This record gives sequence, structure tokens and C-alpha cells, in this order.
Amino acid sequence: MSKKTLFVMCAAVAGLCGCQSSKVRISGRFVGSDVKNIYLEEVLPLRQTVVDSTTLADDGSYRFQLREASGTPSLYNLIYNGERIPLLLSGGDRVTVNSVGSIVRNYTVEGSDESELLRQFYQAFVAGAQRLDEIAQQFAAAEDLSEEQRQTLMKQYTDEYFRIRREQLRFIVENPASLAAVYALYQRLPGDAYLFNGDSDVVYYRQVAEAVEQKYPESPYVQSLLAEVARMDARIDLASKITETSYPDLEMTDMFGKKVRLSSLAGKVILLDFWSAELGTSNALNADLKEIYARYADRGFEVYQIAVDVSKPLWINAVQEQQLPWISVTDLRGRASSSLMLYNVQHIPANFLIDKEGSIVAKDLYGKSLEAKLDELLR
Repeated sequence: MSKKTLFVMCAAVAGLCGCQSSKVRISGRFVGSDVKNIYLEEVLPLRQTVVDSTTLADDGSYRFQLREASGTPSLYNLIYNGERIPLLLSGGDRVTVNSVGSIVRNYTVEGSDESELLRQFYQAFVAGAQRLDEIAQQFAAAEDLSEEQRQTLMKQYTDEYFRIRREQLRFIVENPASLAAVYALYQRLPGDAYLFNGDSDVVYYRQVAEAVEQKYPESPYVQSLLAEVARMDARIDLASKITETSYPDLEMTDMFGKKVRLSSLAGKVILLDFWSAELGTSNALNADLKEIYARYADRGFEVYQIAVDVSKPLWINAVQEQQLPWISVTDLRGRASSSLMLYNVQHIPANFLIDKEGSIVAKDLYGKSLEAKLDELLR
């Protein structure tokens, strides 16, 4: 074999290796804004860093090149005009991202299957969040809304909220081996601390972690996700050890930001009461309960009242206006509250009466029926 032939073969092999290596090209056109600067941000589990920037050409075109991209998909954001387009990129990708008008709502992706899957989730999620914001602004801006208009807006907000939640969970369950599902796991609507039900969300995190670990064992996001699953498991295990009650324990926040655990009332007769400041019947029911509370509080009776609402101002105003004297808490997740699922609450209002030994002895007691049971338990 001649030296020339050997050189050509080595060059060919080197070229093939290069195709498999680390370069990523991102290009496209953004049309519809006068803003010229565009940035590329790398998102790792512990940091976000702008790694490059450029200026749009006169026709709106741009180009980025990454020379040392990972062999497994990593998360990057294109940042333009205050909006972020998330992309999942790996070495060898040649990606085209175009948009006209509203960048996030209208962008398209070609050249990356993971990025296209992520687009399908992200655009729908952002559109839903913007719709929630629009409804909230209508509610806040109008000072002379009728009760019917208030209820209509609240229903629109609640319906949209649950629609977004259902779609988010559907996407995660249908695409567990995708890094787009990892991204979806961590997206939150305003006011949400959890994906769905707090520590019970571990089911979704574990499903995605196990599937992604098999598909992308070298991904830096796998270890972060597995660590999150371990933390959730640890919290659940700890809660099971410190809660020695025969009823599902709860920990929620009062209007001063203090977390109050239901089991902290152990030794008392507890009325676990579910209500909503949005319901027109709440005033009358709370007025009756206040009279009962005044008669029995000194004898070891306490009320732990959970507001099934999403509006903090509405809830706080109701508590203050009605001068509710007991423990008032909420997680501001409305019908998505994990407390409803733990107690299998199908309708509001609802309540559970827990005796001094921690056993649920009755449910949905009001007025004279509640008084009679309290007389029996507080002899």
C-alpha cells in the first residue's frame, strides 16, 4: 500500500469520526421584531451560562456553532427579545430554528428529534400559562364584576389550569425516555410548588429517571433526576416514621406563611374541614361553625380548615372578613390539592371528625349533628 493511499484512508476515517463528534450548528431566521441580538445559553443541572451571542442579519438570519457539544443531548436556550426557546442538542446536530412574530408561540425546529418533541410540549404549556395570566388580569382589573362574572372567570381559570395539568402529565407518561420529559417534569404554573401532588409525584420522577437512564446513561441530567427521586423517597420515609396517626397527615401553610401539620393537634378532637372562599355557601356554614367552636374550643376541640382555592387574596380576605378563629390553611392548588385525594373528597364542603385517639369517627357533620357528636367525644 502506497503512502498516498494510506494518507487518503486515514483522512477518510478522520472525516467519519468528525461527523460523529462534537460540532453543532444552529441557524435560522427570526422575523417580526426590531431586536437584533440573540444569545445561546447552556443549561446544566447546577448552572446556566450564556456561551455565545450574535446579531441578526438584515433578513433576520443568524448562525451559531458549538465546537465541543456532548454526545448525548444537552439543554440549551436560544434567547431573543426576552423569550427563551429550549433546545436539546448533541454533537453532530444541524438544527434550524425559525420564527415569525411571537417567537415562542410560532417557532419551528428541524434537525433534532428531541428538540422537536420538546417544542410540542413547550409551546402548548406556554400558551396555557399565558391564558391563565390573561384570565387573572381580567379578574384583577375589573372592580365592578358581578358575582356571575366572577364565577365565570374563576371557572375559566380552573378549567384551563386542569387542562394544562392533564396535558403536562400526559406528555410525561407518553414520553418517559425523552429528555423533553425531564424538562416537562420541572415546569410549574404560577403558585405551584409541585408537579401534581408533592411527594406523590415521585411516581412520575422515578418513571422518567429509569427510562432516561437506560436511553442516555451518560447524560448529566440523569444523576440530578435520580438524586431528586432519592430526596423524595427520603421525605416520604421520614414522614411515615414521625406520623403515628390512623389518618393521613397533612402539612399546609396559613396566611402568615407558617406551615401547620394536622398531627400537631394530636390529643384534641379535630374537625378537618374542606371549604372554598369561592363558594357562596361558605359564609353561612362558617358562621354556624364559629358558634360551635366558641362553645367547645375550651374543652379540647380544634378546627383545621383547608381552603380549596387558587386565589390567595380571595382566601385571605374571606378569612379576615369572616373573622375565622381556628387554623386556616391552603396550598392554593384548588381542585389539584393533594389533600382532596388523600381524603377522597368528591365535593365541597366536606369534613372529617377525628377523636382524641386519632381515629376518624364521622364525616360531613354540621349544625346539631356535629354538636351531638362533640358532646359525646368531649365528656
